[in-house]
Amino acid sequence: MIDGKGKQQFTETTVYNAEEAAAGAQAGIDVLRAWDPVVSEVVSAAPTTFITAGIAFDAYETPDQILAAAIRAVSAGADAVYTPRGLGVVEMLAHEGIPVQGHVGLVPRKSTWVGGLRAIGKTCEEALRLLQDFKDLENAGAYAAEVELVPPETLELINSKTSIVTYSIGCGGAGDVIFLFMEDICGDIENPPRHAKSYGDLRGLRQKIWEERLMALKAFKSDVDAGMFPGPGKSATMPEDEKRAFQEALEHF
Repeated sequence: MIDGKGKQQFTETTVYNAEEAAAGAQAGIDVLRAWDPVVSEVVSAAPTTFITAGIAFDAYETPDQILAAAIRAVSAGADAVYTPRGLGVVEMLAHEGIPVQGHVGLVPRKSTWVGGLRAIGKTCEEALRLLQDFKDLENAGAYAAEVELVPPETLELINSKTSIVTYSIGCGGAGDVIFLFMEDICGDIENPPRHAKSYGDLRGLRQKIWEERLMALKAFKSDVDAGMFPGPGKSATMPEDEKRAFQEALEHF
């Protein structure tokens, strides 16, 4: 992806288990991001796909814990590690030779600091601060950054001034990698964000599965209540002569 920066565009999505990883790989998605506890099964399901291990902000408290998790992830086969933590953590991971991806643009958990869930970099002043964030990540040793809700005009100009591989979510087509969450792509969420597009209807299918399950359970209970289940043919039978012998034996038990 570093070699492809500015030459071609890649795709990324999230996966949460081996089944989703296999689907992503078969679909030809270039990068799969998985939380660090499931990296091993994801790598097994998609052995030739670039795997980024995500280390959640609240998963580990101390730098040593984060480093240990990152080492476990790359040892399990992850090609890179994503962290939303500060520059110190990025620098620590990079110092250990771990390809690391940071985060710039909107940080949802900090949205109240910037006036809510909004685009970052719509003004010249804010765009310059954003560029500095990229430079800080570069200096810390990051190879890439998730860029969230930045105007495509801003990211396009910044992208030409940074060596960072940009994973774009909600930034139009200006990034090196176009990223969407699996649940958004597959239509598995009730209210997807504006920047997302659903290409499937998993939520609708899950609702149909729920309705089918509920119907079956109600029918089972109704049959039992009515004495209709279990019926003939649903259990083994005892030959009549054996039954009579057993009845006689019971009289002397």
